[in-house]
Amino acid sequence: MSSVYDFSCKTSEGQTKSLADYRGTVLLIVNTASKCGFTPQFEGLEELYEKYRSKGFEILGFPCNQFGHQDPGSDAEILSFCQMKYDVKFPMFAKIEVNGRNAEPLWAHLKNEAPGLLGSEAIKWNFTKFLVDRDGNVVERFAPTVKPKDLEREITALL
Repeated sequence: MSSVYDFSCKTSEGQTKSLADYRGTVLLIVNTASKCGFTPQFEGLEELYEKYRSKGFEILGFPCNQFGHQDPGSDAEILSFCQMKYDVKFPMFAKIEVNGRNAEPLWAHLKNEAPGLLGSEAIKWNFTKFLVDRDGNVVERFAPTVKPKDLEREITALL
């Protein structure tokens, strides 16, 4: 597979969504958790989404419970939490694994295309972010410590 558009993923409502539906948009794909020290990043992510959505920008949130069991709820509970606590309007997908043999295929692709520190492909923690250009190419990977507001320059360069 050559781009993120070649993948389909299950939404938090249980429907299969082709990422080809996002063709032509800049994407920020994030593994999220609702009980993590980085959880307040939902606020910054939503601010970016509201600011740049009309210019062809989307954020795709993928809950993951692999790091400290910080997202133990059901897909419906996680979605409700994100909407009620942080007014999240960007698409949230079904809970996934990002590492190991059960890793979501999209995430295997993201990690292969943009390895982390010292070439490591493994995701180290919640709120790792991947920036994808309008052609579905993975452009850059950002550590969980990188705040959403600090991504504006990279996002606007692709818009």
